[in-house]
Amino acid sequence: MPEFVKFNSDKQSVEVPGTRTEGATGHYRHAAFPDGPLDYIRQDPQIKTLYDLFQNSVTKYGNNDFLGHRPYDAATKTYGDYTWQTYGQIDKRVDAFGSGLMHLNSAIMGSTQLNRWPVGIWALSRPEWFITEMSCNYFNLVSVALYETLGPDAVEYVMNHAEIPIVVCSGNHVASLLEISDKVPGMKAIISMDSLQEVPTAPNTASAPQVLRSWAAGKGIQLFDFAEIEALGALHPHKHILPAENEVASLCYTSGTTGQPKGAMLTHKNFIAAVSSNMEFFILSPSDTLISFLPLAHIMGRYIDTLCTYGGMRIGYFKGDINTLLDDIALLKPTFFPAVPRLLNRIYAKLIAATVEAPGLVGVLARRAVAAKLANLEAGLGTQHAVWDRLLFNKIKAVLGGNVQLIVTGSAPIAKEVLSFLRIAFGCVIVEGYGSTESMGTAILTAHDEKKAGIIGAPRSGCDVKLVDVADMNYRSTDLPYPRGEICLRGGHIIDGYYKDEKNTRDAIDDEGWLHTGDIGTVDEIGRFTIIDRKKNIFKLAQGEYVAPEKIENQLASRCSLIQQLFVHGESLENSLVAIMIPEPETFLPFLQAQLGLRAPAITDVAAITTLCQNPKVNALILKELGKAGRAAELRGFEMIKRVYLSTDAFSIENGLLTPTLKVKRPQVQKHFEEQIKDMYADIHATTPVAKL
Repeated sequence: MPEFVKFNSDKQSVEVPGTRTEGATGHYRHAAFPDGPLDYIRQDPQIKTLYDLFQNSVTKYGNNDFLGHRPYDAATKTYGDYTWQTYGQIDKRVDAFGSGLMHLNSAIMGSTQLNRWPVGIWALSRPEWFITEMSCNYFNLVSVALYETLGPDAVEYVMNHAEIPIVVCSGNHVASLLEISDKVPGMKAIISMDSLQEVPTAPNTASAPQVLRSWAAGKGIQLFDFAEIEALGALHPHKHILPAENEVASLCYTSGTTGQPKGAMLTHKNFIAAVSSNMEFFILSPSDTLISFLPLAHIMGRYIDTLCTYGGMRIGYFKGDINTLLDDIALLKPTFFPAVPRLLNRIYAKLIAATVEAPGLVGVLARRAVAAKLANLEAGLGTQHAVWDRLLFNKIKAVLGGNVQLIVTGSAPIAKEVLSFLRIAFGCVIVEGYGSTESMGTAILTAHDEKKAGIIGAPRSGCDVKLVDVADMNYRSTDLPYPRGEICLRGGHIIDGYYKDEKNTRDAIDDEGWLHTGDIGTVDEIGRFTIIDRKKNIFKLAQGEYVAPEKIENQLASRCSLIQQLFVHGESLENSLVAIMIPEPETFLPFLQAQLGLRAPAITDVAAITTLCQNPKVNALILKELGKAGRAAELRGFEMIKRVYLSTDAFSIENGLLTPTLKVKRPQVQKHFEEQIKDMYADIHATTPVAKL
């Protein structure tokens, strides 16, 4: 089980004397590491690169289970139990696959570039993803992660921008790559993670692999499957080409909400610094198991898998369907569960509905149980309760397999009440992290024994933090009682810049190496940071008040279980905010039935749900609920939603309203719902009394 290092909770970070400058606080460091950021692994200082890291684990844990997956039986159309390969077995596969890549590049494709060339990876999290990326580290190549949900335009852009000659992908993407091959002239080969071996077919018919191979040949593209490249490498072994710590290990393209994605250059040193920063605070061991389902194209999923690899853990991959993730968890019984707020909010909403909001005796007992455990948590008595755990919470723990000891959440804020409830419901440590692709996903983290919700904690051992004035939003480092300003980060985990993009590099990282995050934070008297606003994506209302819509969306969504998606909008000529809301059918329909007595249709009956959304009584009730959530979040008057449009037209990657990392494309959503926004403001004007002169 994970072990947690204990530090002085009364002083979590300190401001380094003599580091204050005009318009900024001094540099804050974790109180246990005041002498400077720690960017190497103290237990294993010889580890400089990802190659070193994995070789260290192979040496220590060679015979231990490492990567697990659930094989699919095509005959029965079912998934089996987890099967495992050891660290030593994966090492041999990495060596073979990497040698196969090298032979393909030089002997078959005729390239004279021996190393530093990019390899694209386009798939969900699975063992072949790890093997491909680690093969790049064995031969000093550069992995380029492609989001599983990227559309053809974005794939085309990244392929051309990074000049990728070989793409390793899941079988479902082979045809997509062949379709755009004319627009991606640099692509010379595709390797399918899924088998392309022929299967018996009816006479005079072509199997899918035959069709794909013929299509690829006609395009002049080399097409192989994963096993073929491994076999090729076994026949033609290559000597490893060791990377240097300051060389780029991977390009991670951030999914911009407006322009084209930017390729963050992640060095080996960045990865090692990220591992170091976390190993100082919790210790993972071979007895631990990770459920890996976060996209490995996203930095959070990648650095967590790297951290667990260093710790000698088992990593079990989900079978690829987020809707059946709990089935995988029930089988795997992980001890470590990384998550994102969107998933935790949905788990919270379902648990609340089944416990404290349940009718009758179940609800009465659940409310008493939750109140008792929350009181214990606030009093510093931990998350366990002898009576209530046995009667109620052990059943809830079983939802995550029963063994989870550590949940890490990040990528967006999570509400205080959600965090507190999940801590006592699962009886485990839940820490909230803060970071971005540019900071390797890790910079600030709450302490494992933190009682207060809503904060993001103290800097990691490898990170300096300072707050810089944002004068036009009236946030200053001299504010009382606590300094406020834009959060800036510096350390070995911060990227050097964006690939082929000097302008955006200069905009993000200043001459002293500080990453300007765009997030507004404050730091309290014991050195804990809290996110309070967002510098980017802000607008000014007619009365001169600045509004950060993302902050409001997060606050409302975490406090109102009826929300699946929310878009808050305001304009400089208007005094108030309006919103587009996509209801969560699982909670929305029972709520309407209970409150209005309306007959609830099936959650799959989109037409019936759309009709309910257009009902004025339903709209008025939802607006009232948004008001309750806004008051609970202590939103200011001008931050409250005055009109809402309910729709079943969900924001998605397919309709261009979400990025591959599920961030809202604000200009596109505004354009998509342009008429509804106009109508809401027209209704506000029509019903607002005209002030007398």
